[in-house]
Amino acid sequence: MKQLKVCWLSAGVSSFIAGYLAKNVNKYIYIDIENQHEDSMRFIKDCEKVLGKDIEILKSPYRNVQNVILSQRYVNGPGGAKCTQILKRRVRKEWEYQYRDYDITYVWGFDVNEKKRADRLLESMPEFKHEFPLIDKGFTKSNSHALLERLGIKRPKMYDLGYSNNNCVGCVKGGMGYWNKIRKDFPEVFKRMAEIEREIGHSCIKGIFLDQLDPNRGRANEVIPDCGIACQLALDKEV
Repeated sequence: MKQLKVCWLSAGVSSFIAGYLAKNVNKYIYIDIENQHEDSMRFIKDCEKVLGKDIEILKSPYRNVQNVILSQRYVNGPGGAKCTQILKRRVRKEWEYQYRDYDITYVWGFDVNEKKRADRLLESMPEFKHEFPLIDKGFTKSNSHALLERLGIKRPKMYDLGYSNNNCVGCVKGGMGYWNKIRKDFPEVFKRMAEIEREIGHSCIKGIFLDQLDPNRGRANEVIPDCGIACQLALDKEV
């Protein structure tokens, strides 16, 4: 079988640094979602220049989170977020089917503090080979950000605004503190999601609709899960 090494970029710092450190990567792929901050594409293009290779852009026909939620009448739950399943996981699975005749190695951006996540990934995807450059080199997230700066790439603006990752603006996996920060930083995003919640009768935050959320609730600088390709892998056999 033909060999193919692939790095899925999430528009986050860690996934790019993993791809930068990896050797002999054949393809860099980014799944574009309309809900990403507009600065994300600038970041991808800057990464492309440093890598010296084109980054392939894929996109779901659903285009954005709102389209998924309204069509599925579902936000988030024990089975995961529908937006992640459709906008990311489905796109990846369709790509994998096109390359089913290749022996694929994936490069992942888990850092040295995420070894357990890497182990779970190995268990959930035994049909592929996997590399974890950040773990191999003992890199933390802080190390990745430092190397990005040395490479002359400005990190995505969501980090500078105080968010822990570069997820979609208005991630349905966020809690009270996260959504109150979105209310302040992106009021139009907060308002639209609150309207959609009422329209479908389901909320992002368990037990409370956004239009009922006390502006003072939640923890400042709340950390939410990174919504990269890896976050649905554990569910691959179930959904």
